[in-house]
Amino acid sequence: MRKRQQGSQGALEIHAADVALAATFDELLAAAREAELEFRQADALSTPLPERRRLAVNLDSALTAVMRSAFAAQRAAIGPLGYDDRIYRRKAMAKPEVHALTAEAERLLTLRESHRLNGIPPAPLQPAV
Repeated sequence: MRKRQQGSQGALEIHAADVALAATFDELLAAAREAELEFRQADALSTPLPERRRLAVNLDSALTAVMRSAFAAQRAAIGPLGYDDRIYRRKAMAKPEVHALTAEAERLLTLRESHRLNGIPPAPLQPAV
């Protein structure tokens, strides 16, 4: 019987970093929800443009962080061998738990991109001297 292949040392280090980042997913998601709530309230109250822009950029940063954490959770669920072996990675992507993590990460990516395209107000114009 053959011994199961192990990932390289570099893959094990990257996997450990992804596991650590994936562990912060719930905290980052809560921060993104809070940032969205602040932005939506400011938008509803018609706050000045510079303040709304600052809140929109904060929301973009929060969405980026939670999206990166979701993709790290996906890679962590695949395992360290997935960094070195593309066939192993493709097979692991078909597992239901990895598929669910991928769907969540792509949902967050779509939300962030939609916010970047439509949600961030333009920078206020500065008068020319």
